[in-house]
Amino acid sequence: MNEPGPAMSALSGEYRTMVMLVDDQAMIGEAVRRALADQPEIHFHYCDNGADAVRIAEQVKPTVILQDLVMPNASGLDLLRQYRAHTALHDVPVIVLSSEEEPAIKSEAFSLGANDYLVKLPDQIELIARVRYHSKAYTNQIQRDEVFRALRESQRQLVEKNLALERLTHVDGLTGLSNRRYLDQFIDNQWRYAIRKAQWMAVLMIDVDKFKRYNDSHGHLAGDEVLKKVAAIIQGYCRRPTDLAARFGGEEFLVVMLPDPAESAELVAERLRSDVEKAGIPHTSSSVGDVITVSIGGAQCVPKREENYVDLIQKADEALYQAKHQGRNRVVLLDK
Repeated sequence: MNEPGPAMSALSGEYRTMVMLVDDQAMIGEAVRRALADQPEIHFHYCDNGADAVRIAEQVKPTVILQDLVMPNASGLDLLRQYRAHTALHDVPVIVLSSEEEPAIKSEAFSLGANDYLVKLPDQIELIARVRYHSKAYTNQIQRDEVFRALRESQRQLVEKNLALERLTHVDGLTGLSNRRYLDQFIDNQWRYAIRKAQWMAVLMIDVDKFKRYNDSHGHLAGDEVLKKVAAIIQGYCRRPTDLAARFGGEEFLVVMLPDPAESAELVAERLRSDVEKAGIPHTSSSVGDVITVSIGGAQCVPKREENYVDLIQKADEALYQAKHQGRNRVVLLDK
């Protein structure tokens, strides 16, 4: 979920906002990333381990830090002390994020040097406004300092390295969905979160029906275009920070979700299957129909500490096998 980005545009030389979020919950990281995604002047880096926060902040050089208060391996208040004692981070604005507004905790946070306090998840408009305000105040300050020029150059170099690194480590180059490496990180975090909250978790495994025949008939370039179109439909069903769509391999995709009680995983899967069929992508060599279709196998459970998310994926794979065996272009959902 890390999305490192520049605090300075490599093309224009314009100084930009660099937000660093320190929070152990992947869903919070994804929610903040999405809230800031359509702001081209704001760039984002996510740190899910409080023990690494100071070291990563030294590398990223944020213009504002969003700091969670309660994490398994670090105290947000202790991190505030470390930021304020650190030469390079002493003046970086810190916005404390808390699950509730406690006057005593808020007072202590401000006494330790916090610049602001938000109850998470804050409204998108409020979050953006506060990030811009504190970042602008900070950049105005460092622009008056002689080290600003060196900071700008180091961040330019960071842009080039991190943009390349992100493409290699997080995103599937063809479809734009998450890749297997990032999927493994995300589903592990979501599994642990679901254990803590005793919440249902679901996995959908999606396979493009008779895709080898399509490649044989139309060529691999045309096949790549089909995968992009199917991936875009799948991504449309992953709008919440608790959802993730990834390319699992070849023509297989995987969706991780914490189902909403009002909209079951099976209902989502059936709508997705229907949307792919309604897209009307011609597939004249398919034995299933005359358009591209998908088979979907799903599995869901309330995770337990003695279990592993790999078992849930294997159950979804079993359900996918059943969907194919029953004729394809259908959904089969199993409880783990």
